[in-house]
Amino acid sequence: MSPTQPKRPHTTLVYAISADGKISDVGRTQEKFGSEADYAHLERQVAIADATLVGAETLRAGGTAMRIQNPQSIAEREAQGKPPQAIQIICSNSGKIDPNLPFFSQAVPRWLITTEAGAKNWEDGSGFDRVIAIETAEGNVDLNAALAQLLDLGIDRLAVLGGGGFVAALFEEDAIDEFHLTVCPVVFGGSKAPTPVDGPGLPPEKIPQLELKSAQTVGQEVFLHYHVVRS
Repeated sequence: MSPTQPKRPHTTLVYAISADGKISDVGRTQEKFGSEADYAHLERQVAIADATLVGAETLRAGGTAMRIQNPQSIAEREAQGKPPQAIQIICSNSGKIDPNLPFFSQAVPRWLITTEAGAKNWEDGSGFDRVIAIETAEGNVDLNAALAQLLDLGIDRLAVLGGGGFVAALFEEDAIDEFHLTVCPVVFGGSKAPTPVDGPGLPPEKIPQLELKSAQTVGQEVFLHYHVVRS
């Protein structure tokens, strides 16, 4: 960890994208377009992490957690003294998440990062094993403080799985260390189709420089691995 960087876990962003750089079609239908090789790659990144981190919109759209199902990966985690499943951490300013989503019946540990107001939705203790309420003066989740608290709670490695607006906020806070992209042979098109880093765009001073660590072709997909360059 660089001495100039805030205290936080190592973060790895994992995405499948279309050939035109989208993470879904214009209707945001959440259609799966990656191959079995891409899914295995995603599962591996989750397996080596202590926790996954997603924005609430991604959970609302998909409804489920990214569970580790490969028996070898589960065995490796248990041999390292880790629980069989990575902690599933959801970030939401409002804390308003449908408790009837399949996510809440999956056999995974669940944490929520939210605001003081968002935490009130879960005061009955149901749904999440841990609720972290930490906010800025403007009443939004304080991402830097939340990530620092995750490190204090034993989360050393985070796999960030989306969505685009949430990832943009993490990039604005210089809180991404690695970037895995699987480029898939499909084109979605449309200016309103979501991208890996969505929203109005990063300001010039926040645009990260990436170093390509590896590029591998498997079938019709290209697997790219970048590190974020920091001085």
